[in-house]
Amino acid sequence: MIQNNFIQNKTNWQQVKLGDIVDFWNGKGHEKNIVDYGKYIVVNSKFVSSDGKIKKYSDQSFSPLSKGDVTMVMSDVPNGRAIAKCYLIEEDEKYTLNQRIGGFRSKKVLSSFLTSLLNRNKYFLSFDDGVNQTNLRKDDILECSLRVPPIPEQHRIVTILETWDKTIDLLTKKIKLKKEVKKGLMQKLLTGDVRLPGFSVKWKNVKIKDICDIKKGQGLSKDKLHDKGKYGCILYGQLYTKYSEIIKNIVSKTDIEEGVRSVTGDILIPASTTTNALDLAIASCLEEDNILLGGDINILRAKKKYNSKFLAYYLTHTKRHKLARLAQGITIVHLYGKDFKKLEIELPTTEEQNTIVNILINAQNEIALLQQKLNELKKQKKYLLNKLVTGEIRTSENMKIVKYKI
Repeated sequence: MIQNNFIQNKTNWQQVKLGDIVDFWNGKGHEKNIVDYGKYIVVNSKFVSSDGKIKKYSDQSFSPLSKGDVTMVMSDVPNGRAIAKCYLIEEDEKYTLNQRIGGFRSKKVLSSFLTSLLNRNKYFLSFDDGVNQTNLRKDDILECSLRVPPIPEQHRIVTILETWDKTIDLLTKKIKLKKEVKKGLMQKLLTGDVRLPGFSVKWKNVKIKDICDIKKGQGLSKDKLHDKGKYGCILYGQLYTKYSEIIKNIVSKTDIEEGVRSVTGDILIPASTTTNALDLAIASCLEEDNILLGGDINILRAKKKYNSKFLAYYLTHTKRHKLARLAQGITIVHLYGKDFKKLEIELPTTEEQNTIVNILINAQNEIALLQQKLNELKKQKKYLLNKLVTGEIRTSENMKIVKYKI
């Protein structure tokens, strides 16, 4: 997105202490004055660490913030991801600073540049020993040594980083829109509310037991996993955390030989959880033979012809609540195969199943491609941020920025 080369030198940068270029103050407690919908947004740790997404409100402002102020989390748990996280205030009379959050009012540098310079700065992270609560002290904060470029270069650096931020934001919104479109397709196509051209045959009522044999996986614990193991395997917990409706790439391996092995097209449904029944009501189609299937996995194995991918989508998005109602237990919730084998479902013809699946897979592939682009942009931005704010690479006065096509 940037035309013309960067300049590889560090001349004209000034070495300063943070205390020389900012006014600093600590926030004040607002916990007793939190309301559902107040006049001020309370800038606390969760607000800053979530980039302003998680909000609490107050009608009182004990530590008012102004446009251009930079805020920083000063306290966090060992190895916490919030410590030294920064947030730039962009409006007057809207925010108030909470306790354990530091405020910086710049005197000599651009506020947006200062935000990039301070955000998760290695100097502040060095106070986290990984054992004790990290509490950044005012004196330590203001002793932070920084290298600051001339104002014109600060403007160029900020422009570059803002360009990446805007592109990342646009692409994030596009991915969100595509996901909403896919969700709408599933709601209409998987229920038969909308029929595709060329298909008019009424969907057939069947029971799970009529089209599937129901089996169960065999115990396989995490300590049996091995990065260089001979056999692919799936643990029941991975159905929540690693896989979606279609399983293509197996993430775990083991050297254990005995157990229940998959057949291509098996549909996997978790059999237990410690959370809630809805978490159990997800189905994944496995596209590989001979994968070891761990305990607490219900296995639906086809005994009549159908598209397994369609059935995985259908059960997850159309019958999820009905499956959840069949679960039992309080502390540990179980979903037994014997309880859902009588579950009634509606299936279109195999040809219509195939067509619906192709549409949903194409939609998901488009989302995955956009997500890949987004991840690459974030990596590029991180690289530029580290190089530009430290002066490892310099910006050219006649640089040109072109729009990134998304």
